[in-house]
Amino acid sequence: MENTDTIAALATPSGESAIALIRVTGALCEKIAMEAFTLAKSPAPRHASYGSYRDLSGEILDDVVYILFRGPKSYTGEDVLEINCHGNPLIATRLLEDLLARGCLQSDPGEFTRRAFLNGRMDLTQAEAVMELIQARSDRAIRVANKQLRGNFGRQLDELKMRLLATVATIEAYIDFPDEDLPPEQKKAEIEAIRSVLAFCGRIIDSGKYAAFLRDGVKTLILGEPNAGKSSLLNCLLGFERAIVSDEPGTTRDFIRERVMLDGHCIQLMDTAGLREAANGIEQQGIRKTVELTEEADLFLLVIDGTLPAPTLPEEVSRQITADNCILVQNKADLGALQPLPSPLDGLRRVTMSALSGTGLESLKSAAVEMIDAHLAQDQDDLILVNARHSAALKELSECLESAIRNFEAGEPAEFVASELRGAVEAIGRVLGRIDNEDMLDVLFSSFCIGK
Repeated sequence: MENTDTIAALATPSGESAIALIRVTGALCEKIAMEAFTLAKSPAPRHASYGSYRDLSGEILDDVVYILFRGPKSYTGEDVLEINCHGNPLIATRLLEDLLARGCLQSDPGEFTRRAFLNGRMDLTQAEAVMELIQARSDRAIRVANKQLRGNFGRQLDELKMRLLATVATIEAYIDFPDEDLPPEQKKAEIEAIRSVLAFCGRIIDSGKYAAFLRDGVKTLILGEPNAGKSSLLNCLLGFERAIVSDEPGTTRDFIRERVMLDGHCIQLMDTAGLREAANGIEQQGIRKTVELTEEADLFLLVIDGTLPAPTLPEEVSRQITADNCILVQNKADLGALQPLPSPLDGLRRVTMSALSGTGLESLKSAAVEMIDAHLAQDQDDLILVNARHSAALKELSECLESAIRNFEAGEPAEFVASELRGAVEAIGRVLGRIDNEDMLDVLFSSFCIGK
């Protein structure tokens, strides 16, 4: 997997802007800098310089600021040249074309980060955190991705690996002396050490559902009967008119999905068709979709017309709603006295408001944030953005540890226990990126933005 080519790419989004950034990495960086900027000597590393970029024919393409980073103290671990030009797409394209003419290759998606990983500048969990950071949809997601990018997750896994290897070393010492056996107190200590690693793995795996809150946003379903004010509530939360509001019931046939930020959380709002039995045709299809969405929602806003008796919810919907995931919004408080709530709804957290005027909106936002924080509270400090690859390796790791504990407690030969623990260590290596298959690496990095 040795890198011999020099690659180049636009590192900023295409389109007009004040500045565009082009990145180059590889052995040709110094040569390109000296020739393109007609320098007598190599530019000072990590020093921003102003100069005129000349193409191979000697024509000035743009006045730019450029920086040369010497490997291994660079993002990729190789020499890196960064060129900040004016953000005219034509200028950036001409610069890139000249770099390709000078011997560079166009970067593949994710190739800069791939090289950083292959050159030991980061482990695979950090490389994945680059993408998490780029795609983060909330302040908290940015904070968690930054912690992961700084290697917090990798250091924790390395610590687990060293603890397991210490246990393996102790057990394997007794394999060399078959006439001896682990003393009972030593055996108990080693089993407890394995259990502590297993418990940590369980916490990481469980944090996957919380990580989804950060990655995709908290899926918040707005439910209620027709004309209860669901679409008005959506518009009120967004701060602009996104959904059509009408006195005619059943105007929302398909669900509407929008995102809004609440106190650092990304909230994915879904306005749905009103729930009623008399619906038919396309409206009935919308109601079926609403029921389907209840199975994937994290939070529910149950909107009722506070001036009317509370509705009876379909059984499929009632099963999904609890006091921990649902806020009851008694809407239309501006129209008169509110009706009492039946016992099934009386246990839900209640907010009284008028979606039309905005009265009570801040109370609803506070209630939603408190409910989300309650879900995240137990894992806020150690939250890890677990992905499918992590989950698969960590489940394999947990299975190896559970098998090792069973064999240990059953008095099986030490070889069996040590073999299971070795399998657990290999699973940790896979999370960190001990991967020899180049095709697998291509798949892992192909979703990254060009130039990142």
